[in-house]
Amino acid sequence: MPKVAYSEEEREQIRIALIATGLDLMAKQGIQHTTVEQIYKAVGISRTFFYSFFPTKEDLIVESLYLQQPKVIQFAQKLMEDPALSWRDAVKQFLYSCCYGEKNGIAVLTIEEQQRIFRRLSKESYRIFRERQFQLFGRILECFGIKANKERIQLFTNLSLTVMIVQKAIPDTLPLFVPEAADATTDFQINAIVDALEKLRETSPFSGQSRS
Repeated sequence: MPKVAYSEEEREQIRIALIATGLDLMAKQGIQHTTVEQIYKAVGISRTFFYSFFPTKEDLIVESLYLQQPKVIQFAQKLMEDPALSWRDAVKQFLYSCCYGEKNGIAVLTIEEQQRIFRRLSKESYRIFRERQFQLFGRILECFGIKANKERIQLFTNLSLTVMIVQKAIPDTLPLFVPEAADATTDFQINAIVDALEKLRETSPFSGQSRS
């Protein structure tokens, strides 16, 4: 018989397992291809019990993205510390890995997923999400050796998300784009972003960074 009562500690352990499992599945197969059923079955609980933790799949996605943030920062730092990579190659590899998320274990939201999630967020949840997003992109800039201020973080966020979203949206969401040029478009955009970041790094380096 299934267990009918759980302690608060047990519930918290299950909640953490759901978030971690959700992130693992979404990073491997994409957010849209990951179902609630896959997640709760992997953790070993029922559908009904799952919804006692997360009212919707979108609520779980947000928590999974929070869990992913420190892993993304660690990945950026690892690339920057790799002696086999130049600064430019490390930054490009980071952006490429994010653009082709499922191939690299990184969950990235599509346009449709962003719309569904933010329709469900309360004003306070939205504020928290944007605040944590701001902190994430600021930390990434600092990993790149660039002094992060508000304007730079905002621009870097938009540029980074644009290339990621466009790459994922061709051709299904953006049917007028040319699918045969999707990878070349991504490559062009990433190089343009790295060019801009390189100029910022040269004019206003973050303390402790001297890598060529």
